[in-house]
Amino acid sequence: MSILTEISDLLQKGRAKQVKELVEQALSDGIAPKDILNDGMISAMMTVGQKFKNNEVYVPEVLIAARAMTAGLEVLRPALTQAGVKPVGKAVICTVKGDLHDIGKNLVKMMFEGVGIECVDLGVDVDGEQIVAAVKESGAQIVCLSALLTTTMMSQKDIIEALKAAGIRESVKVMVGGAPVTQSFADEIGADAYTQDAASAAEVALQLLAS
Repeated sequence: MSILTEISDLLQKGRAKQVKELVEQALSDGIAPKDILNDGMISAMMTVGQKFKNNEVYVPEVLIAARAMTAGLEVLRPALTQAGVKPVGKAVICTVKGDLHDIGKNLVKMMFEGVGIECVDLGVDVDGEQIVAAVKESGAQIVCLSALLTTTMMSQKDIIEALKAAGIRESVKVMVGGAPVTQSFADEIGADAYTQDAASAAEVALQLLAS
């Protein structure tokens, strides 16, 4: 078994300590940081994401795998920077004003990072002004808005309006999600994409970045 396959297998099982050790070993073996990232780690998170979509694994397994991914990235990040490997894109992500739920947002963030998208995580209870400032400062191409309550869904619309008012709506793709959110609601408020789960969100984000 190649070391990259081993990293992938252990990452899927959430073995953070072993992933970290193997990433260190792969680097000292002279394997390119980009190959470790793509073939060892991103491919593993894609597999976890697919299994999550198919109900073969659940939130705890995804969180454990993501923790192993984070551990591996700690070791890999300096080598990636040195090798000039850039993230595939950048996203500003948050739970909207009035809403304090963060598990969904955290899952999406982990899946995004798992496919090479850098995340600016603004946390929970975030308004349009904060989003506009973060987009301007970070140059993010995607804005991800989570709402878990029917009472906070309209905050997603408010943020889209704030982006328009700031004259930057055209420069970002807005993705929305959360338990009460639907495709028709996303269409109604003028979002670019809606997804039901974190794994789909990462796939859609990659498509939006490619377009």
